Formats: sequence, structure tokens, C-alpha cells
Amino acid sequence: MQPPLQKIAANDRIRIATIGHGGMGSGDTRYALSVPGVELAAVCDIYDGRLTRVKELYGSQIFTTRDYREVLARKDIDAVIIATPDHWHSTISIDAMQAGKDVYCEKPMVHAISEGKAVIDAQERTGRMFQVGSQYVTSLVYRKANQLVSEGAIGTLNMVEAWLDRNTAIGAWEYSIPPDATPATVDWDRFIGSAPKRPFEPVRLFRWRNYQDYGTGVAGDLFVHLLSGLHTVTGSMGPERIISTGGLRYWKDGRDVPDVMLAMLDYPKQQAHPEFSLMLRVNFKSGVAQEQFGFRFIGSEGVMDTSMSSLTLHKTPQEIEPGYTITTFPKAVQETFLREYRSKYPAVPPTADGIRPESSQTFAPPPGYDAHREHHRVFYEAVRSRKRPFEDAVFGFRAAGPALLSNTSYFEKRICRWDREQLVGV
Repeated sequence: MQPPLQKIAANDRIRIATIGHGGMGSGDTRYALSVPGVELAAVCDIYDGRLTRVKELYGSQIFTTRDYREVLARKDIDAVIIATPDHWHSTISIDAMQAGKDVYCEKPMVHAISEGKAVIDAQERTGRMFQVGSQYVTSLVYRKANQLVSEGAIGTLNMVEAWLDRNTAIGAWEYSIPPDATPATVDWDRFIGSAPKRPFEPVRLFRWRNYQDYGTGVAGDLFVHLLSGLHTVTGSMGPERIISTGGLRYWKDGRDVPDVMLAMLDYPKQQAHPEFSLMLRVNFKSGVAQEQFGFRFIGSEGVMDTSMSSLTLHKTPQEIEPGYTITTFPKAVQETFLREYRSKYPAVPPTADGIRPESSQTFAPPPGYDAHREHHRVFYEAVRSRKRPFEDAVFGFRAAGPALLSNTSYFEKRICRWDREQLVGV
């Protein structure tokens, strides 16, 4: 029997727990606590040092544990943030919803495509609020981009380019390893979970994104962000064909995932949306000092460039006449062609008023706007109202599935197909 659903009144406090208090988990916790009425009750992590740090930051009253099940058993917790390594996402998400907790789960929603439907089923069966942590979905920039594309601001969309290049060691997941990490301070067996068993090796825990056993590499960490943003802008349900390539070019540190990855995805016509192609790119060492991120939406009448902080719309004037290439035709044929052409497109003397300027508009969120903070606000608003958030389990899986198939295409060197209706990859 599922725990009874409880609606939290607008003035009531929402008590949360964070499961996995590493880089993303600690950041998510800070953003959550910036939302009025949200308070931290418990934290779970398998490294004792992080539990100590939690009490330093938030007080000795915070309940801490290595075992997430102890968090889920607490009656005073309304919602949980799941920011564990990817291979734990689906298991803890399902367990949390079954325990009556609302869930904010870091992306990607699942470690393997086979796990997706079980998370969706748990969302439907329990009625709990579930949101995936990709702030692109809530960003005002991508909401504005959706509006402009829907209004035909760039004409018919035919191609999208998206990239997220990182050029620092931290950006390439070379995270610091605490010097006190030992079998005594780390619950190694709990970290391993369903992954293949192996002796204690702290680099695999603190840099888990580098290993297929626990993470999903470039595709799960970054492609899924780009896909979430794209699906928000276009309203698409997903691609039908995926092919990817790349390699391990620079960070030869024992990782078994690529540090350069490119993918091409074909999006079919879907209801009111035209077919288009998507090109994704991530490069972890490109010789440029700063991170480079962006989208370019290319349409028949213009181009739209976006980042997390701005959107620029470039409009290109349409051709008044198509022009011609007839110099290789016989002279008589040229004359016939020109007579017919000029009857359709009469020659007009150039004038100053006839100059057609290109136009460019830039849109930016108001000062102080933070898409991360807004994404958490949206989640806790859903917890109070019991109205399902936009980036629920179905949306999350529509982004995760094609991202994970990019990995399949890369490692198996083949074209993959995604059934966007049945949410099945082959």
C-alpha cells in the first residue's frame, strides 16, 4: 500500500533530504534552501567527510546517514534530492516515490534505457511529484526561444547546432579526492551497488563520471542537457535516428569514456513540427580558455543563437527574385529564358528605399535571474500545488534515452533508433 498523498499548504514548510552531497548535491541543496519555506532535515552520503561538512554548514541537528533507506523511512521528510552517481538514480527514485516522497532527481534520469519505464510507472502509480534536474527546461531564455520558434520568427526550422565545450580539468571531471578517503571513511560496497564488484579505489568514487560502471559520460552529463533545452524550444518528442563518434584524445587518466564526442540526430515531422537535424558536440580540451556553450537554431528565414543568459535573433531578408545561371545555354535559349524571367520578375532600378536591412534582436533575462534557482522554485511549487512539473519522468526519459543511445552508437559503432512513442531504443 502506498503512503497517503499529503498536500502541503502554501504556508507550511517543506522538509527535504539530500541523497548524495557531492558537487551537484551540495549545489542543489543550496538552491533548494533559497526557496522560501524549504528546510533541510537530513543528508545521506557514503563518504563520512561530506556528512561532517553538512553539519558544519547547516548545524548538528541535521540527520546524517550512509544508508538512503533511513532517510526514506523518516516521516518528517516531504521531498528528496537525488544527486548520486547515475547508476543509483532509478533505484532510489523509485524507492523514494514508493515511500511517499516527492523527488528532484539529477540528470540523466537513468543509467540505462531499460530503467526508464519503471521510473515513469512509479510516478504514475504513486502520484508523487518527480522532476529531473536540467535547468534549461525552466530557463527564461529557452521559454522565449520556444515562443519565437512557435511564432515562426525564423521560418521553418531545418537544422540545430548545439555544443558544450569544457577546457579545464574540473570541467573534464578531474575532481579532487579527499586525502582521508579510506575503507573506514567510505562505504565502498554501498557505492558499488549493482555495478561490477572491485576492490576499493577512491578515484572511481570521486571521479565516477569517468567510468561507464557508474556514469554515462559526455552523453549523460552534457548531451542530455542540450537535448532537454532543444525539446523545450521545439516541443519535440525526440529523434528517431542517432549516430555518434569521437574518442579519448586528451584525458588519458584511466577513464573509459570519450572526452570528445559528436552526434547527429534526425528528428522526424511531429504534428505541427517540421523535420530537422541536430548536431551535438562536446570537447574537453579545445585550446580555448573558457567553457563554450550554445545553440544555433537555423530556419528558412533567420537564425536564433542562445546561451543560458541571452538569445539573439537574426532575420535575413528573403530574396525578391531567385536569379539565374544561363550563360552555358545557347543564345536563343538564353533570350527565351530572360523574356519569361523578366515577365515574372520585372527589373526595378535600385533606390535607397529599396535597401533591405538585416535585423537583429537580443533578449536577456532580468538582472539577478538564475535558471538553477528557478528550476528548484518550480519543483517546490509543484510539491505544494500537486500539479506535475514540466520536466517530469516522461520528459526526462525523452531526453535521457537519445543521450544514452549516443553512447551505444559510439561504443558499438552503429546507428541507433529511438521509438519516441514507445520510448524504446534499438
